[in-house]
Amino acid sequence: MQISSAYKLMAKALDYRALRQDLISANIANVDTPYYRSRDISFEKALAAQRAQMERRDGKSLQLAATDIHHMQGAYDAYEQKAEIFFRDGHMARNDANSVDLDVETTEMAKNTTMYNALVAALKKNATIFRSVIEASAKV
Repeated sequence: MQISSAYKLMAKALDYRALRQDLISANIANVDTPYYRSRDISFEKALAAQRAQMERRDGKSLQLAATDIHHMQGAYDAYEQKAEIFFRDGHMARNDANSVDLDVETTEMAKNTTMYNALVAALKKNATIFRSVIEASAKV
């Protein structure tokens, strides 16, 4: 069974959204921790890198030559792009050098939750369409 590239990309987007939710939760949990700096990931940059990697893997890159069927294939997943975590330092640090802004964090958490729920709904819709096609072809 071949899974579409859109499905794979949406699944990876869910992973990145879950990671972002964890980072925002950690920021909120450390709102009173001295010298804590809020962290985040660049979701769009991470997803664009994943998409580019998927395009290379789908045959648009140089394939390894194998002169024997027992040769090992290249491991693309070993070099998979990871989301880059950075410090979000655009806010004024308080006297204790903590840079967490509770208003910003709760707003980002709400946006991230909405996007996560939209991705889950899209994946469910994709699975429903795939299931209906299989059921329709079974009746023939």
